[in-house]
Parts: sequence; structure tokens; C-alpha cells
Amino acid sequence: MVELEDNKIKKIVREAYGKVATRSRGSSCCSPSTNSENISSSSCGTGTCAPIAIPADKIEDFMKNYSAHLGYTEDDLKSIPKGANLGAGCGNPTAHASIKEGEVVLDLGSGGGLDCFIAANSVGRTGKVIGVDMTPAMIDRARKNSKEGNFDNVEFRLGEIENLPVADNSVDLIMSNCVINLAPDKERVFREAYRVLKPGGRIMVSDIVLLKELPEEIKSNIEAYVSCIGGAILKDKYIEAIEKAGFQEVEILEDSNFSTVDFLLNDPNVKELLGDQVKSFNDFTELDVSNTSINVKAIKPLK
Repeated sequence: MVELEDNKIKKIVREAYGKVATRSRGSSCCSPSTNSENISSSSCGTGTCAPIAIPADKIEDFMKNYSAHLGYTEDDLKSIPKGANLGAGCGNPTAHASIKEGEVVLDLGSGGGLDCFIAANSVGRTGKVIGVDMTPAMIDRARKNSKEGNFDNVEFRLGEIENLPVADNSVDLIMSNCVINLAPDKERVFREAYRVLKPGGRIMVSDIVLLKELPEEIKSNIEAYVSCIGGAILKDKYIEAIEKAGFQEVEILEDSNFSTVDFLLNDPNVKELLGDQVKSFNDFTELDVSNTSINVKAIKPLK
């Protein structure tokens, strides 16, 4: 197997999501469509390494349906800036987070700011939400969204989730949505999360994990990595990484057998929009890949 170097991975992930950030709508874990008449949209966990080109007049309905598939409600999305929902998640960590007024919330890999803005509505004016992302273009987009939505209690910081630009023991809740799988050193991510959490603080993470080892050709494929598949690890190893960082009461709240591919192929309206693109998704279903999306929570002990 040809191992992917950490720095190379980060560079390519940063470039891929930089392209996502500068598009008008939609998202992709792979390269964006260059067809000006369509808007490319996709999501973490497709594993197809291909853009989804959807006509601009259909993207609103697509994003609404896909967000519902992930567990977002109309209430969640009604006050969110339009440019914040990039469809790049694999769950809804805010749904299980029990966010309280006045809390400090940190989002690892905040993207366009979707989960940050939902959390901001819950923490209120006395609370604060911090989003950290390593992609400059994504930070720019999130800050623009924040300004347009008049979110005074949200701040976006450029940085890596393995080296958080956040003070020790300063955060009540850490959330993340389909991002940690992209980090080459996942154990370090959870150690950093532990460092910045207050004693008694909690993490709530939605992410892609594996049910069995990937084929070698997928492990060494950088496009599969950017698609949130190649960098995913076994579910047991993921939980072990959380526990090794010092977290307690680690619990999987939801194991959804998430499949963007199934969503795309089983929704007749979406399938019609995909047209000839359906073949690439059918091809993916023939690969020996078994993954799922989990929502997992854990607590930093008081002592």
C-alpha cells in the first residue's frame, strides 16, 4: 500500500474545500463541476469521487431534502444564511447536543457555518460559538454568512483541528460534522478537544466510520480520502481514540447506516436529476466498502 503523507492530505483537502467555499451553492467532497449552467453538489460519504451536477433551479429542493435526510428540521434552517448550508455533513450534531443558553460552543471544521449558526440561536446573546476551519476560503465564506445573518455571537478562526487556536478549559461543548475522518491524526484531534473543554464539558460528533477495513486501492486513493471515505477508521478504533484522550461516558447515540449513495439512487426526483451520472454511483455500490455514520457523545470528567 502506498501511504498518503499527512501534509499532502491536508493540502489536497484544503484545496478541495476551498473550491467548495467559492461556489455559489452546493458542496462536494471532490472536485466541483465546471459547468456554469449547473451547480455541483455532493456530500461527505458518497465515496464516488465525482461531482453531482444539479440544475441551478433545482438545487434548493435538493438541499432541503438532503438536509432532512441528515436530521435537520425546517426550524433548524429557517434563520440560517443561505450560503451556510453546503450539504457537506453526514448527520446533525446539534440535534443531540442539548445546547444551553450562555454556553461556549466550538465547531471543529465549521465549513460555511451551518451548525455554528444553529448553535448560536440556542446559546443566545450571553453565549458564544467558535468555528475553526483550516481552509481560508471557507473561513471567508463563513464570516460573510455571519455578517449577513447578523450573528454577533459567532466567531470563525483559521486553524487546524489538530492544533486548535482555542484556550485550555474554555469550552462547554465541542461538535463536529463529518470532519474528523479527514484528519490524518485523529487521536491528536481528540486530545486537543479534551484540552480546550472545561471539566464536565462534552463532545457531540457526527462522523463516518468503517464497519470493516477498506480495500487497499481505496485506502491509498486521495480522492476517496477527500470524499470522507479513505481516511475513515473502524468504528471500534474511533471510539478507542476518544477514550484514549481521557473522555468518559462515551456513547453512540445513533448509528444510521448513512449512505448518500442510497439517498441519491432511491429518491426518484434526485435520480432523474442525476441522469447519466447515476452510473458512477452504481459503480460505487459494487466496491467492497462498508461504512456508516455515527453520532457519538462523550464527557470530560470533572477531575
